[in-house]
Amino acid sequence: MRLPCALAIGLLASLQLLPAEARAQSPERESSVIVYGEDPCPQVEGEVVVCARRPEEERYRIPRAIRERQPTETAWASRVEALEEESRHMRPGSCSTVGSFGQTGCTQALIRQWYADRRARAAEDEITP
Repeated sequence: MRLPCALAIGLLASLQLLPAEARAQSPERESSVIVYGEDPCPQVEGEVVVCARRPEEERYRIPRAIRERQPTETAWASRVEALEEESRHMRPGSCSTVGSFGQTGCTQALIRQWYADRRARAAEDEITP
């Protein structure tokens, strides 16, 4: 166990003893570049350039990380519809005893239920051959 520690200390000490010119010659910048097909990797003086090579058919495609990303947000229309549905029982026209004019919405509730049943039957008919 003592040998690796001694090597690390020796290495650090030797770096301190390097002439200033040797430490100054290290590149100031590093950059990474993606090249496609047989394109040459660019060489820049005083800079380390790391090239990642991709196939030619991916040159004009949207990057994989972006094109396979799943949408994390929902549309505003869907949000508004969900909020309206949550607060429907307390608004006028709700067909409930809660809220003002709750009794006025019974017909609208029956019509909404009828449309939902109709959509469900149509979806079943599309699935069934």
